[in-house]
Amino acid sequence: MSTQRLGIVMNGVTGRMGMNQHLIRSIVAIRQQGGVPLANGDKVMPDPVLIGRNAEKIEALARAHGITRFGTNLDAALADRQDTVFFDAGTTQMRPTLLAQALRAGKHVYCEKPIATNLNEAVEVCRLAQASGLKHGAVQDKLFLPGLRKLDMLRRAGFFGRLLSVRIEFGYWVFEGDLQPIQRPSWNYRAQDGGGIILDMVCHWRYVLDNLFGEVQSVSCLGATHIPQRWDESGKPYAATADDAAYATFQLKGHQGEPVIAQVNSSWATRVRRDDLVTFHVDGTHGSAVAGLQDCRAQSRVATPRPVWNPDVRQTVNFFEQWQDIPDAQPYDNGFKIQWEAFIRHVVEDAPYRWTLPEGAKGVQLVEAALRSWQERRWIDVPTLQI
Repeated sequence: MSTQRLGIVMNGVTGRMGMNQHLIRSIVAIRQQGGVPLANGDKVMPDPVLIGRNAEKIEALARAHGITRFGTNLDAALADRQDTVFFDAGTTQMRPTLLAQALRAGKHVYCEKPIATNLNEAVEVCRLAQASGLKHGAVQDKLFLPGLRKLDMLRRAGFFGRLLSVRIEFGYWVFEGDLQPIQRPSWNYRAQDGGGIILDMVCHWRYVLDNLFGEVQSVSCLGATHIPQRWDESGKPYAATADDAAYATFQLKGHQGEPVIAQVNSSWATRVRRDDLVTFHVDGTHGSAVAGLQDCRAQSRVATPRPVWNPDVRQTVNFFEQWQDIPDAQPYDNGFKIQWEAFIRHVVEDAPYRWTLPEGAKGVQLVEAALRSWQERRWIDVPTLQI
């Protein structure tokens, strides 16, 4: 048994997602566990070099987590042949350019979603990646959430029967910044800087819907900018030009030509009164289930109660108690870490891997269809993406 090194250039990891999920809870955690085990018993130890624009910030982050390599020169990092993987969690607007630069430097690439702000750039970088023969991947983290893994188990077991509909409720109140400090970066609410909840979240809904419930066939979407003025990191007011909520309906490919209907609400201007910050309610002919990030509860056909409609008396039934918890049948590791381990195995031992850049491009395709639907106020078909 031996351990081999894998050099990874990590760009944009001083931001919330890049630092917490990709650096600390994935790469640092993998290093602490002794590497990624391979099929032959060997291990792979990731050796990251952190790259960022702020020298002091990147150095402090590296030293805090025992990482000896860091800097601000991305060109020099990509020129180092000892590092064979490039990862990007920086701004979406820069991502296609950085991915193309890394591919031309001979690096395997892995990145956050969305992989681009528009479909043309997404397809272009996908074609470059495919022509290069290098490995490539896009983050699709929600597929690895415990709640969705339990939903997927129910689906594969035939629990739902014929799928009928899916309802996804996502969101919470993002503070405007005048009374309470903001908890999301201000660029999220400026369209000119790549902000907007449709661009941010519809990419997620594409891979969730496609992989768990049926391929997306068409979309009807209405966006909104509910909060027109916000305050930035320095406390200065600015005009919010990006959508902060989206109300969408999707038609999915079902069995025997019967479509599955998905209703998806995404909002940074809603207050939470549900089981989790995101919930997935799935109805089928034989059963229903509701999942959050961690938990999943189900109600089978034979255990479905008979509610009585009577608006003249107070409701005495606690409907939440009528659902069965789906147990944790196995330990569930961090979803980002699981996908990192899968990508590392893909790079080192050519293990199967399906969450590629073209899968990420499908998310951008659906974003454009949703934005077009909002603009034209009509249903938009989503054809098979040709890359």
